[in-house]
Amino acid sequence: MISFHPSFQDLQSFSAGNCEPALALMISAHVDMCSQCQQDCIEIQSEMAGEFITQPLQVPSLNNQYYNMMSKITDLPILDKIPPELSDTSIELDGKFFELPRALRRYVKNTGNWSRLVGKLWQAPVDLGDIGKANFMYMEKGGRVPEHTHKGNEMTLVIDGQFGDGIAHYDCGDFTVMDNKHNHFPHSEADDGCLVFTIVDQPLHFTSGVARLLNPFSHLFFK
Repeated sequence: MISFHPSFQDLQSFSAGNCEPALALMISAHVDMCSQCQQDCIEIQSEMAGEFITQPLQVPSLNNQYYNMMSKITDLPILDKIPPELSDTSIELDGKFFELPRALRRYVKNTGNWSRLVGKLWQAPVDLGDIGKANFMYMEKGGRVPEHTHKGNEMTLVIDGQFGDGIAHYDCGDFTVMDNKHNHFPHSEADDGCLVFTIVDQPLHFTSGVARLLNPFSHLFFK
């Protein structure tokens, strides 16, 4: 069951086409998986369209605003049609296939090779083009990321499985944003592990044990 969603304010910005690209991609992928947020976006877009339609359209500036707004709505990533040549729907790790939300499928061909980080933790870098870089992270059962906080923001979407981090427990479809006010240690005890998609705009800062020795090099691994 999905329990963690984008804020309503972020859904409003997303629906209006005003989100910064990385957040828009994450919300789009979450909305692909979440019927509640799909319905919220439909209602937000309907309300926004209604507000413009009821205005006197003979006013040129309102005409322009209306058509610009409708153009943004129809161009949202959630509504994009994926070209056939980019229609890969899953990624694979060691014989396991993970189905991806529609918004992320276009990036399958831009996903690098998997590499083992520490213990039972795997990472595959994703080139998002102008948006920047992201990672698929996979935790095997018993895998964990050392306790850390953030110099910037970390956006995470659970693609498959479940994990906890000392703050909450997250299931498939859950979306979270962490910053320097959060200190957590993601770990999975699910039999099939956990796959997440994450965008981090600054390196992690480890806060406990010998992992603190990794801080000068964290940008090489957790980025």
